[in-house]
Amino acid sequence: MTAEQQELAEYIRKGRRIMIFTGAGISTGSGIPDFRGPNGVWTRRRPVYYRDFMTSEAARIEHWDYKLEAWPAFRAALPNPVHHAVVRLEEAGKVVAVLTQNIDGLHALAGSHREHLIELHGTNLLVECQTCHWLGDPEPCFEKFRTHRLPPLCDCGGYLKPATVSFGQNLDPIALEHANTAAKRADLVIALGSTLSVHPAASFPLLAANRGIPYVIINRGATDQDDQPCVSLRLEGEVTALFPRAVETALA
Repeated sequence: MTAEQQELAEYIRKGRRIMIFTGAGISTGSGIPDFRGPNGVWTRRRPVYYRDFMTSEAARIEHWDYKLEAWPAFRAALPNPVHHAVVRLEEAGKVVAVLTQNIDGLHALAGSHREHLIELHGTNLLVECQTCHWLGDPEPCFEKFRTHRLPPLCDCGGYLKPATVSFGQNLDPIALEHANTAAKRADLVIALGSTLSVHPAASFPLLAANRGIPYVIINRGATDQDDQPCVSLRLEGEVTALFPRAVETALA
């Protein structure tokens, strides 16, 4: 291990209330494309804003069509070593929260505890009624849309939408409250595979670090917080290679 990797393992070994923050850089290790990358979906599609989804049948069709395009990758994806390493830390009693920007549900599939997991942007593994807030399996909805090209409706008559936060839609206030509480309790924050450019999500690692606790960033490529004076350690490279090994060393 390099000196930086050993330093990371030592931070993890000493941590007792670690806040993990994850972004798209760990999803790509499970075969899920980076939507914001140079070949991502947003280079080909215009995002559907929540207001338009709620007021326009055409917008609802567009949203479901885009979600249908991405669904096979999400359905086939499996947790990778980063997700499992996070669960190992949880099982060791070292984690106060797992904050994720990702909508793939892979932290939950890996076994992250609901007490710790905060999916700030929601999850593609559920659909939600926008009226009664019923949650259910997305597969039947995708099948009906694929066959009939009609946006699915809830039994109550409300619009069903994948349970992710759309452009222009407010984040869940309960999730934000939990993230804020975790940032105030953590004694170490580690950001994994995120450019730390999407707010308010990316504000939570800074909120924790500005209390004077260690802050570690691991990412391939620059992040918006690399130059922050509160960053204790910055590792450049593939998080799937760097983080799991450091966890194994710390827990050995």
